[in-house]
Amino acid sequence: MNISPIASAAATPTSQATLGGLDSDAFLKLLVAQLKYQNPMDPADGTQMLQQTAQFTQVETLQAIAKAQQQLMGFQQLTVAMGTVGKQVTAIDQDGRQITGEVHAVRFTIDGPLLTIDGEEVPLDNLLSITEP
Repeated sequence: MNISPIASAAATPTSQATLGGLDSDAFLKLLVAQLKYQNPMDPADGTQMLQQTAQFTQVETLQAIAKAQQQLMGFQQLTVAMGTVGKQVTAIDQDGRQITGEVHAVRFTIDGPLLTIDGEEVPLDNLLSITEP
């Protein structure tokens, strides 16, 4: 069973969450433009340019780590959700009521797994307890 697409969809909505909406290509274009149009009598400081590049690289690395953590969270949610099938659980339903029943199925959505408890779908986040039947 190939679960990668399901886990990716469950992990997080796809979005371009880059630095201020800029990707690495846009940053490099801005850097080249800054160099191209600088005042020849007062050129940009090389160390300042190097610091900007290093900071951008650091931000890109942190974004990659955050994305990997989101994917890991998606896989963990997938594992927990699949492990609840056939078990007795207690959860909070959409109306805020506490319900107890057996998980019959799991449906994966962009917002996370939904457990089907006796015909009612409940988000995995609303799970209070899991017990063996």
